[in-house]
Amino acid sequence: MVTNYKAEKASYYKVLLGLLVLTAITFVQPSMFLTHYTFGMQMLIGTVKAWIILMYYMHLKGEVLIGWTVIFAVFLVAFFFAIVMIDVNYFQFADVSHITSPAQ
Repeated sequence: MVTNYKAEKASYYKVLLGLLVLTAITFVQPSMFLTHYTFGMQMLIGTVKAWIILMYYMHLKGEVLIGWTVIFAVFLVAFFFAIVMIDVNYFQFADVSHITSPAQ
């Protein structure tokens, strides 16, 4: 198997540049644009950066089962989110918690 290392190296530099640009956007976004949607935009940028890292630096770009991996990851996140929401609704120390008790 012959690999063109210069082309591969150039693609890694492009990925690195893309990640740096997305990191710069992460810092600039809260004060420059879409200021009412900061949390959503930060999550979207973080998801794109994580996807790029998975595909290129963890070499998952050519994998066949990547669709099933994404489906499993979404299911896992939804499951843990549901568990946390159930736990929050039945929090037994809400009256003495400094987070959930009313301000005095």
